[in-house]
Amino acid sequence: MEENREKLQEIIDECERMVFFGGAGVSTESGIPDFRSVDGLYHMKYDYPPETILSHTFFMRNPKEFYRFYKDKMLALDAQPNAAHRKLAELEQKGKLRAVVTQNIDGLHQKAGSRTVLELHGSVHRNYCQRCGKFYDAEYIQKSEGDVPRCTCGGMIKPDVVLYEEGLDQKTIRDSIRYISEADALIIGGTSLAVYPAASLIDYFQGKYLVVINKSPTPRDRNADLLISDSIGEVLGAV
Repeated sequence: MEENREKLQEIIDECERMVFFGGAGVSTESGIPDFRSVDGLYHMKYDYPPETILSHTFFMRNPKEFYRFYKDKMLALDAQPNAAHRKLAELEQKGKLRAVVTQNIDGLHQKAGSRTVLELHGSVHRNYCQRCGKFYDAEYIQKSEGDVPRCTCGGMIKPDVVLYEEGLDQKTIRDSIRYISEADALIIGGTSLAVYPAASLIDYFQGKYLVVINKSPTPRDRNADLLISDSIGEVLGAV
């Protein structure tokens, strides 16, 4: 393991256009549950499966039940960045890291100080009225009275997160492809690479080093120049 971390340090020292591609595992050390781990949301029991609740159809048909689950399980506004978030922000400030491409919606990368963060699945911190388009922050959603958050105009508010059945933002995809295709090193961390189309974006990487840091196996392990099966926070915190 020490040898792997030394190799990672060498890659970081050498490269100047790194990109980080991360998923839920990056934030589990901040207390935010992972969807697919043993302790994740997919293994908890609700009246409906989480993937059903977090669908566009369900949101439109049953917003009360959607928000009951969303407020309880998706809003973690007290969570703080961990060592992985902080190290990535530091690498960006040093001119080593060009961008973070994340599947997470918690905003912890920005909270840690990262500036170029491409949120493939949106953010809990952006919410808009479906009638007039007025913006609301996550605190408003969390503290809203009643079963469904409403705008001052009376319209229903929707979180700016990509639900099942919804497409990804095309500009975010284009920007992610550009950063990944221009990177000299791509670090994949805290993701099983099971969610598409997000996971397919790494196919655009043409650089020198592909690094995979994840506790469980991923489909790209065999392609990695460096594979580290460990906690992303512990690994990045040590470099």
